[in-house]
Amino acid sequence: MAAEKINERTRGVYIISPTPFTETGEIDYASTDSLIDFYFETGVTGITILGVLGEAPKLAPTEARAFLEHVMKRVDGRKPIVVGASNPGTDNLVRFAREAMDLGAAGLMIAPQAGLKTDDQVFSYWDGVLSRLGPDIPVCYQDYPQTTNTVSSVSVLHRLIDVFPNFVMLKHEESPGLTKITRMRERSDKGDGRRVSILVGNGGLYLPQELRRGVDGAMTGFAYPEMLVGVCEKFFAGDVEGAEDLFDLYLPILRHEQQMGFGLAVRKEVLRRRGAIKCSDTRHPGPKLSARDHQEIGELMTRLERKLEG
Repeated sequence: MAAEKINERTRGVYIISPTPFTETGEIDYASTDSLIDFYFETGVTGITILGVLGEAPKLAPTEARAFLEHVMKRVDGRKPIVVGASNPGTDNLVRFAREAMDLGAAGLMIAPQAGLKTDDQVFSYWDGVLSRLGPDIPVCYQDYPQTTNTVSSVSVLHRLIDVFPNFVMLKHEESPGLTKITRMRERSDKGDGRRVSILVGNGGLYLPQELRRGVDGAMTGFAYPEMLVGVCEKFFAGDVEGAEDLFDLYLPILRHEQQMGFGLAVRKEVLRRRGAIKCSDTRHPGPKLSARDHQEIGELMTRLERKLEG
């Protein structure tokens, strides 16, 4: 059974899932199941797997395929699954993308090739990818220049939206990037171009302001997905101040988790302490937590629990 595909009006929280590993570095399928159950309990709209924070580049192709198959079987169409398909080789990207869609994926998350310097280079890359995927495979464009070193201007995004109907969603992670959201929405609101869904990343660190600018939700990771869900639900129900207040409660631990190059280890450890996974190890090379790091996580979690109880 396949869930509904992502489209231009997709809204909500698509949690970016880490890949659980055992202490010996193998994929932990039992923790994968418990993590999926945990995400369902927190009320997320959907799940995104095999992204950067899913450590996809550290997986062998056979591992990625096996993990994909396991997740799709476990979810069984109950929620939409977006699959990260970024790859430096377009042939490999297209092959894996089609496998994912055949298994019931709701769409693909793809980042542009690293290091593209001009709008024409960006457009040419996506022309090659989106044309080969075809109009029936919906794509979420991952705009994350902090890792790809490829800046996608508003102008080139508009060009791509106008040409390729399978570009249905933008995962907006450029920072600072609020003005980009405004310019994207102003164009479609005036009827000058097709509207696409915009879900935001960066752990949701700027989520309240991004919602005010017109985004449709979040596609990101955070060890407390219920906060992302609650903020979006309150905002869309018209309780803007309530959304801000809820966000504020979680901000210290959210900020701590968003440390570049280190935050994944924090997130996985919090998920372990919350019972979602058994082991918080990242694959080598990856960050390792010190005794002091563990102490800080405990302090932040205790402070959050106290605030939520109050």
